[in-house]
Amino acid sequence: MSTTTVNQTDCPEVKVPLTLFFTIGVVSLAENLLVVVSVLLNRNLHSPMFCFICSLAAFNTMASLTKTLETLMIVFANVGQLEKKGSSEMNLDDVMDSLLCMSFVGSISSFLAIAVDRYITIFHALRYHNIMTMRRTKTILGVIWITCGVSAVLMVRFFQSKFIMICFVAFFVVSLAMICFLYFYMFMLARIHARKIAALPSSSGGKFGRQRWRGSSMRGALTLTILFGAFVVCWTPFFLHLILLMVCPMNPYCECYRSLFQLHVVLMVSHAAIDPAIYAFRSAELRHTFRKILLCSDWKQRS
Repeated sequence: MSTTTVNQTDCPEVKVPLTLFFTIGVVSLAENLLVVVSVLLNRNLHSPMFCFICSLAAFNTMASLTKTLETLMIVFANVGQLEKKGSSEMNLDDVMDSLLCMSFVGSISSFLAIAVDRYITIFHALRYHNIMTMRRTKTILGVIWITCGVSAVLMVRFFQSKFIMICFVAFFVVSLAMICFLYFYMFMLARIHARKIAALPSSSGGKFGRQRWRGSSMRGALTLTILFGAFVVCWTPFFLHLILLMVCPMNPYCECYRSLFQLHVVLMVSHAAIDPAIYAFRSAELRHTFRKILLCSDWKQRS
């Protein structure tokens, strides 16, 4: 790359094979469907946290299904079975873009809801079941899904507007800041509480029970922190692409970064496949349910 000027041809667009998109889409679709079915079938997983995780998996399922269908459309268009610029094809493309936007907004909204739920679980344990009732959880999920659907339609319909793009990026940045603050505050307070519990006399009743319960809650928070970290790693390159598109649309150096767009999309699609692997690794209950479903066992036998 020249240090003075860079032509667009110096950074040709990186192409990713359609088979890779299709494979990742199918794998992530199967994984997230397995998570959704597991939460629905296993009554031990009928808690607010797993409801939010189920919602996150459902949004990931939507993204995987949409990307898989989009890949199939591209294949059919390449062999002449579809018109690349046909009116019905363009409308269908808008629908799929809306679903992808809805999946993103829903994913980060679910992470925010999960972060709040973990905070309440750890620091308002005695009032948790009064605060996070299943009825309230369903209401929150309903608001998330409706809001995400409306937001996604508006984003795709007016995406050429710089204002909409700024709102899209701002939502991502503000949400990241809020979630990071919650987790940082959560772990700092947990550390202080752990020191206070450790300073209590060893004969204090319930000391070890409180330590065990708080340790379990913190493990859950750590799992969700790992999930959120994977989300940030997989989605940040795409949003950096959008920011550069607004800030320096004609700059040749920015164009070099934007030439990696298909790799950014691969990361976005891969995120939907990474989450279920983290669930399975960190949750014994989910692993048990996965095995029961995959082996067609009578999962109901377990209390």
